[in-house]
Amino acid sequence: MPLASTYNKTMSIVVVGSVAYDGVETPHGRVERMLGGSCTYIALAASYFTKVRIVAVVGDDFAQEDVDLLASRNIDLEGLERTAGKTFFWQGVYSQDMNDRDTLRTDLNVFEHFDPKLPASYKSEPYLLLGNIQPALQRSVRGQMAKPRITGGDTMNLWIEHFRGELLQTLQGWDFLLINDGEARMLSGEKNLRRAARAIQAMGPRTVVIKRGEYGAILFHGDDYFIVPGYLLETVFDPTGAGDCFAGGFTGYLAQQGIDLADGTIDRRELSRAVIFGSVMGSFCCERFGVDRFRTLTREEIDARFQEFKTFTDF
Repeated sequence: MPLASTYNKTMSIVVVGSVAYDGVETPHGRVERMLGGSCTYIALAASYFTKVRIVAVVGDDFAQEDVDLLASRNIDLEGLERTAGKTFFWQGVYSQDMNDRDTLRTDLNVFEHFDPKLPASYKSEPYLLLGNIQPALQRSVRGQMAKPRITGGDTMNLWIEHFRGELLQTLQGWDFLLINDGEARMLSGEKNLRRAARAIQAMGPRTVVIKRGEYGAILFHGDDYFIVPGYLLETVFDPTGAGDCFAGGFTGYLAQQGIDLADGTIDRRELSRAVIFGSVMGSFCCERFGVDRFRTLTREEIDARFQEFKTFTDF
C-alpha cells in the first residue's frame, strides 16, 4: 500500500497542555533554558500531518521567537493565553543511559492556576488531545467540545496515585489512552501488560497504547494488539518530550486520515500505522536538545523513516 503523506487541511486537532521552558542536562551536554512543555511537543509533531490549535498559558517572559516558531508550523495560537508572571519552568538531569532522570526544579508559575477555556472557534473541531494535566481539567475541556471524533490523552503517576477517582471519571469519556508501562501497571493493578491493557480498556478507552521507551510501544485495540520496536538511534541527545511527540504523531496521522474512533469501524492497520508515526516522531525528537530537530525536520524525512520502520519489521 502506498504511504498517504498528504497534509490534511480540513481537519484540526485541539491540543491542551503546558507550554514551558526546560533546563536539561544529559551525557551530551546541558541547556539552561529551552522551549518545552507537553503542548509544545505534541503540537509541533502533529503539525506535520494536520492543522493544530493549542490551549495553554504562558507568562510575560515568553519569547517572541518561540511564538514565531509555533506560528510558522501553522499552529493556531488563539488559545495561547499570556498572563502576568513567569512561564512554567522544569529542570532535570538524565542518567548516563538516559532511561532515568531526576527532577531538580519545578516552578509552576502561571501554570499553577491554569483553567483552560476553549475559544469558540475550537469547540467544533473533530480531534482532541489532552496533555498531562489534572484529570478534572481534562474532563472540563472535553465538556467544552461539541462532538469530537476522537478524544484521548496522557496521564502520569501523580494523578493515578492521588487523583484516581477523578482520573477514572475522565477516562470514561476517552477513545484512547497513551501511557507508559509503569503507569499502566499502577493504574490497572496488573503486572502483566496484556491484562493491564484489558483492565484499562474496561475503564473507558477502547484503544490503549503502552509506551516502553527505547523498547518501543504496544497498541491494544479491542482484542487485537500490535507491537512496534523502538527506532535505533546512534546517538540520543535528549529524550525530553519524546512521549509527547509520540502522541502528536499518533493523533496527527489519525487526523490526517480523517479517522473516527467513536463509530467502532476503524481498520486496526490504520491504528498500527499511527503507532509507527508516533514512534517516528518520538525518535526525531531525541536527535537534538528540546525542539531543535523540528526547526529543520521535513515531511519527506518523516515518510522515509516510516518506510525504514516498515523495512526492518518485515519478515
